[in-house]
Amino acid sequence: GIFNYEPGNGESTKKVLDIPNHNSGIHMVLEALTNKETGVIENLNEINAVGHRIVHGGEKIQRSVLLTPDMIKDIEACIPLAPLHNPANLMGIEAVKAELPNVPHVGVFDTAFHATIPEQAFIYGLDYEYYEKHGIRRFGFHGTSHQYVSMRAAEILGVPQDEFNCITCHMGNGVSFSAVKNGQSIDTSLGFGTMCGIPMGTRAGDVDPAAILHLIDNLGLSTAQVHDLIYKNGGLKGISGVSSDMRDIEKAAAEGNKRAQLALDVFAHAARKFIGAYATEMGGKLNAIIFTAGIGENAISLRESICEGLEILGAKIDSARNDVRGKETIVSTDDSRVKILVVPTNEELMIALDTQKIALENA
Repeated sequence: GIFNYEPGNGESTKKVLDIPNHNSGIHMVLEALTNKETGVIENLNEINAVGHRIVHGGEKIQRSVLLTPDMIKDIEACIPLAPLHNPANLMGIEAVKAELPNVPHVGVFDTAFHATIPEQAFIYGLDYEYYEKHGIRRFGFHGTSHQYVSMRAAEILGVPQDEFNCITCHMGNGVSFSAVKNGQSIDTSLGFGTMCGIPMGTRAGDVDPAAILHLIDNLGLSTAQVHDLIYKNGGLKGISGVSSDMRDIEKAAAEGNKRAQLALDVFAHAARKFIGAYATEMGGKLNAIIFTAGIGENAISLRESICEGLEILGAKIDSARNDVRGKETIVSTDDSRVKILVVPTNEELMIALDTQKIALENA
């Protein structure tokens, strides 16, 4: 595996090492943190708490929590909802607890920020029994990112968080938009899983299930093939035929590749639809639209394309101000009623803040 260590002094160390399991990886991290020359703490006694990012908390875990034995069982119960991620998260928790058994461990969940979404926004149009018996519903993801950028934007604009209404646009290789009303998530574009909504790097986004059934019936696709179709070979990669990387697609489009341009147009069109829909959920009382994550923070022309036509909502982008990458700034015009911001996400800081809060509550 690759071990990358950045102590915060502008230097970094990157090594390819044999990392056979989570325990070995965690041990390497702790050794790096306490290294006499490049470490940032004297010894492990300086660590007062540990925050763990966990993908899925299901319906039961609706906020960051102290990782008690009962909570570990609740996370295990969510494994069917996140079979690739939750087991690895649990192994990480076990590995760190073995090294640091006497400090509080806090779980911060990707799904928790969206626990405030009302029932009319998370129920699918299936027989209600599938929700009651099998938990089929919209959960939403990237919650830690949406929470951080909405909180930070409220600070920048000087609006109390519990009065702040915004649309957060997390645009990385995974993409999700959220409607945040009075500081709480009320809707989000990802659902039961991480495929729906806006087309992503390789994930298809919204596709009529009838089209999938048609392909199964006519091409005899297996479940595994359907999974690859919509998760690994779709999205921007599938439309453009170029790459899943937005930078490659923008370059190809600039060189005249029509499918690459189509991928950009499809993305911007889908993004505008979600922004328009979420603006109506605010009852017209929208304070801000926020772009974040790798694409959101760096794709200058795509941000401008998405914002074309949003003047009807009171959001006007300033081309000169928008000419920025990876910098926290307001990119809307002075007379824009709805402010447009670029806010680099900081999920690690959000996890640290929640960990501090929960640890102090349980001191």
